[in-house]
Amino acid sequence: MTDLTGKSVLITGASRGIGAAAARTFAEAGAHVALAARSEEAITTIAREIGPGAIALPCDVADFGQVSDAVRAVVKSFGKIDVLVNNAAVIDPIAHIATVDPADWARAMDINLKGVFHGIRAAMPVMAAMGGGTILTVSSGAAHNPLEGWSAYCTTKAGAAMLTRCADLEGREDGIRAMGLSPGTVATDMQRDIRDSGVNPVSRLDWSEHIPPAWPARALVWMCTPDADEFIGQEVSLRERAIRRRVGLEA
Repeated sequence: MTDLTGKSVLITGASRGIGAAAARTFAEAGAHVALAARSEEAITTIAREIGPGAIALPCDVADFGQVSDAVRAVVKSFGKIDVLVNNAAVIDPIAHIATVDPADWARAMDINLKGVFHGIRAAMPVMAAMGGGTILTVSSGAAHNPLEGWSAYCTTKAGAAMLTRCADLEGREDGIRAMGLSPGTVATDMQRDIRDSGVNPVSRLDWSEHIPPAWPARALVWMCTPDADEFIGQEVSLRERAIRRRVGLEA
């Protein structure tokens, strides 16, 4: 197991799925963990399960003020912020462009893209002033491939991937390690919503084809180590067996 003792991590969308698994995995690696999500009850329960090294921060990533407050709370609680995991995202609306509700489409933009910007904008100057840090964005194959009914998700994920590359370009000299993780399909509540929609081939995948949330969680922890430095400014794909081996998921 990677040793992240003394590190402090802020994870958005930490109430379930990859975010919740990442909170537990970072804590197991010795890090202090701040769980941020709109669902206060869920993150409070998970933080209590993790123990005194975890705090729950109710936060809507669509609101920059709340994200900035969360970053300040991490620094106040743990003395610094070493890692930001931009994980919060929604799959809805699943609908064709010609019929989708513009307000629903805009809401996805607020969470999936502006939420990532808010995290980077709030954390980046603080990290730079402290000598550096790691910014990880949970990406998707949808960032690079159009899928029927997913115009909002594909567009926001593509934007978030480019935003992470911009953070690398502008922050590397300040010690910022920015990169993305494309985990593939993961067995989460979001994947159940996708299955129930019946739209595009992803909804028809057998459940056994989806990886457990613990896999991307372990990949995110690994990405905080020097072994992942060659991927700074890039996107790590957990679909690649070579990456899975380096993370320790396959022999």
